Formats: sequence, structure tokens, C-alpha cells
Amino acid sequence: MSNGIQLLTGNANRPLAAKVGEHLGVHLTDTTVTTFSDGEIMVQINENVRGFDVFVIQPTSTPVNKNIMELLLIIDALKRASARRVTAVIPYYGYARQDRKVQPRVPISSKLIADLLTAAGANRILTIDLHAGQIQGFFNIPVDHLYAAPVLHDYVRKCNFKNLVIVSPDAGGVERARSFAKRHDASLAIIDKRREAANVSKVMYVIGDVHGKDAIILDDLIDTAGTTTQAAEALKESGAKRVFAACTHPVLSGPAIERINNSVIEYVITTDTIPLDEKKSVCKKLEVLSISSILAEAIKRIHEESSVSSLFE
Repeated sequence: MSNGIQLLTGNANRPLAAKVGEHLGVHLTDTTVTTFSDGEIMVQINENVRGFDVFVIQPTSTPVNKNIMELLLIIDALKRASARRVTAVIPYYGYARQDRKVQPRVPISSKLIADLLTAAGANRILTIDLHAGQIQGFFNIPVDHLYAAPVLHDYVRKCNFKNLVIVSPDAGGVERARSFAKRHDASLAIIDKRREAANVSKVMYVIGDVHGKDAIILDDLIDTAGTTTQAAEALKESGAKRVFAACTHPVLSGPAIERINNSVIEYVITTDTIPLDEKKSVCKKLEVLSISSILAEAIKRIHEESSVSSLFE
């Protein structure tokens, strides 16, 4: 498997990159990613990559701008070192929430990031659970869009929930929640909310029957946890027996950990697309699952030029 393939990573999520390497039987290519005294990022690849199929594993999570710049510079270094193909493996795609103009005179930031990745020299993108599916169309290079659902499904099955209801925290997540509910023969509920400003939301009421049921609030990411914890309160007030949350990307910025710790949520099921070591130590309600096996299998299939979509059939 190591013949012709190399794995690189910056500083965004080294533990995840190492797990992917273990699944593939490939060591992480020796790469120096550090900063000059003035804060500029310096990258040097310390092994030969000429002619190799190279995969750079780097989520663009906090610190977002630093991790994006690391990724761009690594890609540029690889192209200048004559790598045969460079695939940017971005488990969490930052700026994905800015995918359209919702106000006058604002950027479409996710399109700009797509342009930067392409300009840097990426030949292909591999990502997980984009916040908006149309972001795939912002690229003029192939995009493999993976889903963390199989990992979450396996965990939920092992928990043997009884009388389960899957809850969408907003109207935009209904399709995701319905698909998840169908896999577990569960009912569906929706939270009706009104967002007053960015990162600020107010839960209005619950659509659907949750009385006496175990409820899982399902979302692609949890950022400040305001929506999730308010939804949990609304579900409890509507008679839910127990409330859990599940998401792919644990952004957990600002007051998120405090809100989760003080909430009625029993625990949050999430993945390691974003590293959580420090946050997990102060929040015992986090159950972190690894998506390294999915990433590894997708990388293997891309390298072998076989189907990636069949992973989810």
C-alpha cells in the first residue's frame, strides 16, 4: 500500500492523520511546519515526493486562518517538489457557512477558499459532511464528499435506544434527520427556531411527538451550542424522556463547553474531524468517535482509482 502514496499533515489534527496512516500502513511523511518570529508560516518537506500520489490531511478548524495557510503552503511545496497528484483531505471545511450572499456587500467565503486551494495546486478534494452540499460546485477539480453517518449509525445501534426520535434543529437539517431516522426505524421531530443574529438563535417550539421518547438532536456541526442546548430544553419541556445530541464536526467555540455542561443533554456524540483533547478533559459529556477508517478507505480507493461513492451504498 505504501508504494506510490504519501500522507502529510500540518498542525491542525496530527492524531487523526496518524490514525489514518495506521489504517493504511503508511507513515506520515516527515514535514516541518512552523513559524518565523514574525508569525509567517514556514513549510519544508523533508522526504522525496517526486512522482508520488500525495494526500494532505488538514481540517481547517480553529485557528482557522492559520490552518488554511498551512494547507495552502504544503500544497504549493508539494507541487514544486513534483508530486504526481495532490489531494487535499479536509475533514472539516472551514468557511462553509458563508456559501451565499445573504446580505448586500458580503463575500462568498467558501468559494474563495475553493479558488485558493485550486490555485495552490490541489488536484482533488476529499472532505466530510460539508455544511452546504453546493460547495462541491465551487471547485473545478474533483470533490469526494464523504459522510460520517456510518460511524454515527454504528454507535447509535450499539446503544439500543428505545422509542427513539431523531430531531432536526432547524428546517435545513430535515433531510439529514429523516434519513438518519429511517435507518433506525425512529420517528422525526423538527425544532422551529428564529435566528436573531450570527451565532444567536431562539428556539420557538417542537414540531412532532417527543413525549416519553429518547431524543437525539442531529446536526452537521455544533459551534457555540446555543441552538443545540435551547433545542434540548424545548424537547424536555415537550416531554422527552432523555435528550442527546450528535454531530460530525465539534467546532465548540466560545461558550459551547459551558453550555453543554450546564444543559439537559446527557452526552454529545461526535467525531474527531476536529481535535478535542483539551475540551474533552473539561467536558465529560463528549463521546468522540473516529472517522479515520472512512478516510483511510476513501484514500485507498482514490489511489487505486476505484469507486468512492460505493462506500455509502
